Amino acid sequence: MGRALELAARGPSRGANPRVGCVLLAPDGRVLGEGHHRGAGTAHAEVDALADAARAGTAAEELRGATAVVTLEPCSHTGRTPPCTAALLAAGVARVVVGAADPNPVAAGGTDVLRAAGVDVVTGVLAGRSSSLNRTWEHAVRHGRPFVTLKWASTLDGRVAAADGSSRWLTGTGARADVHARRATADAVLVGTGTALVDDPWLTTRSTGADGTVHLAADQPLRVVLGERDLPADARLRDDAAPTLQLRTRDVTAALADLARREVRHVWVEGGPTVAAAFLHAGAVDELVTYLAPAVLGAGAPAVGDLGITSVAGTLRFRLTDVTRLGGDVVLTSTPEKEPV
Repeated sequence: MGRALELAARGPSRGANPRVGCVLLAPDGRVLGEGHHRGAGTAHAEVDALADAARAGTAAEELRGATAVVTLEPCSHTGRTPPCTAALLAAGVARVVVGAADPNPVAAGGTDVLRAAGVDVVTGVLAGRSSSLNRTWEHAVRHGRPFVTLKWASTLDGRVAAADGSSRWLTGTGARADVHARRATADAVLVGTGTALVDDPWLTTRSTGADGTVHLAADQPLRVVLGERDLPADARLRDDAAPTLQLRTRDVTAALADLARREVRHVWVEGGPTVAAAFLHAGAVDELVTYLAPAVLGAGAPAVGDLGITSVAGTLRFRLTDVTRLGGDVVLTSTPEKEPV
């Protein structure tokens, strides 16, 4: 199962489908084939492993009686591809060892199908590691809305911009590179119209070479602008570097429902104080990533707008899950103490 998880991690960290790995074992323990899922529309891990076994010259007779070790419960429905349970049964696999159960009610039930067909099924092997690998996907499936990461970069006194509106660059190159790396794991990057109009951001995932050359990643997250105001025709968000969607609403719940229908599983929110407050007020923040620069402004835009909290008793509390130093800056990762809606 450890090897299957390694294979699963090779799959895309974002997208409509989970990351899944599979290892096929002969009765004597030999590896017959390995596979992993490469994204929506491609072969699922089990089918990929069967194809790998065929390419290696494994005879059909060798597969009969084999064990399939798979990180996620094999699907039992026809979506973009046929059900994996059918492929395993057709190959004559006698035993299936499963990591995590599939939380998707449409695809779940694969273990029941296999057991009904006489296959020996073992479940729950390293289930926590499998779930952790697909945490944003699992959340989206269970809650019917994307997993939301809210990010901001601020000074020690919580300012994201100076009194004159200037905000670049509060943090150093290490922190900025980390932002791009984390953006790349999300399906969508979201800001409000205020940030879009004032900062004119690209919101692309990119890196900078040693010679200062900027390199755009080949696969870009969806850029999302939340709000009712129009963007100017020459806005950077209107270029062809990445797809852009404007959701003409201020309703966070409605926006997330729209993105869920588009199969967006993970949203990285970078919008300014107003958008940050809107997501926090809606109880729709699942993870908070805060970059702190060792600096003080004393005035300027705060990281979060007014939440209507008038006493300490109403404080929104978060649990720290990670503290990392990036050059001269610090990044704090935390999750809400109260379960988001």
